[in-house]
Amino acid sequence: MDNEQYLTVTALSQYLKRKFDVDPYLGHVYLMGEISNFRMRPKAHQYFSLKDDKAKISAIMFRSSFEKVKFQPEEGMQVLVQGRISLYEPSGSYQIYIDSMEPAGLGALYLAFEQLKKKLAQQGVFDLPKKPIPQFPKRIAVVTSQSGAVIHDIMTTVGRRYPIVQLVLYPAQVQGDEAATTIVRQIKRINEAGNFDTIIIGRGGGSIEDLWPFNEEIVAQAIVESQIPVISSVGHETDTTIADLVADLRAATPTAAAELATPVLTDVLEHLQDLHTRLYSAQNNIIANYQQKLQTLSQNVFLQHPERIYEVYLQKVDFLKDKLQQNTQNILSRSKNTLVQDANRLVRVSPREQIYSYGNQVNRNYQILINNVNKIINKNRNIFNSQVATLDSLSPLKTLSRGYAIPTGKNGKVLRDVTDYQVGDSVDLRVKHGNVKLITKEVSEDNNG
Repeated sequence: MDNEQYLTVTALSQYLKRKFDVDPYLGHVYLMGEISNFRMRPKAHQYFSLKDDKAKISAIMFRSSFEKVKFQPEEGMQVLVQGRISLYEPSGSYQIYIDSMEPAGLGALYLAFEQLKKKLAQQGVFDLPKKPIPQFPKRIAVVTSQSGAVIHDIMTTVGRRYPIVQLVLYPAQVQGDEAATTIVRQIKRINEAGNFDTIIIGRGGGSIEDLWPFNEEIVAQAIVESQIPVISSVGHETDTTIADLVADLRAATPTAAAELATPVLTDVLEHLQDLHTRLYSAQNNIIANYQQKLQTLSQNVFLQHPERIYEVYLQKVDFLKDKLQQNTQNILSRSKNTLVQDANRLVRVSPREQIYSYGNQVNRNYQILINNVNKIINKNRNIFNSQVATLDSLSPLKTLSRGYAIPTGKNGKVLRDVTDYQVGDSVDLRVKHGNVKLITKEVSEDNNG
């Protein structure tokens, strides 16, 4: 048979991929399944599987699509996905490329859970410092159902481990619409009492609907505002609620919460006995060490002859004194030489001669300036006197000195013509050195004029 009739593996994979990609039924698939082999890859594409009782399919969700998911996928979670089926050529396996995903049947609750968690994270609630759990509590308050197994498990564990502590039950509904309100009320009552060391809140496992009161914002706020440290033990190890996130300590089960809240009394007593033994031994060792040091010191030659210690120090003082004097003389000698050298350099670069020369130049320039100013003043004075004389010669008052007068009538008007005079009018006559007031008696015209 001709080899050309055989396909390569690549060609077959490409052909099958083409079949998958052009099939309209596989281009947009709605699928329900359980998440399997899921491992969160931060800021990356997600690879996992979807399965049911009889089959499994590989799945990939690219980063751009996964960032739009409003909840945290977990192993074993039932989800509803939308995507397309295609073939991955290198391995020849078909897989679903998921575009969107939401929880199956519980999408609304999961969405509300994520929204509240995001809101609290933005408020910095999860970053608040956790209050330490007292190591040896005297009174512990338990907020849970009075008829459930939780309080029984806590009482049994505490009675076995630390029976001297006092347990006080604050009964509350842990399921249903009114549960969150009763839990908050009991937490506030415990804080108002103010005589408890630790608070344990919790219930047994259940569905997300059963655990929902512990996802309410008012419960989270009450836990955060509590002045008494809170241990949360809601559900089982795989269940996580908002109460678990904001509590000062989270326990996987109510039994674990009781263990975290109390020590083992027998262990405490054994530890105290061990500390007592170690303290006694350490004290004896310290005393023995000091006795040994005392014995050693008592044989020290300097302690037997303490004056020898001072002999050594006296010799050191004399040596240091001589050394200090020598160093002082050296420093003074170097400083003196430096001062002499600096003085010589200052003499060489002294600006005294230059200052004297500049002073002479300033004096000469000053005399020149004075002479020039005087010349300008005299010149301007002569011009001014000449102009004053000219102005004086043109002044009408000059005429008065030659025997003339200037008559003025009403309003200071100069009377120039005979028609300006009226019989009976007063006339002011301006003469040299003063004024003369006249009354017009007669007016006659010059016929020759």
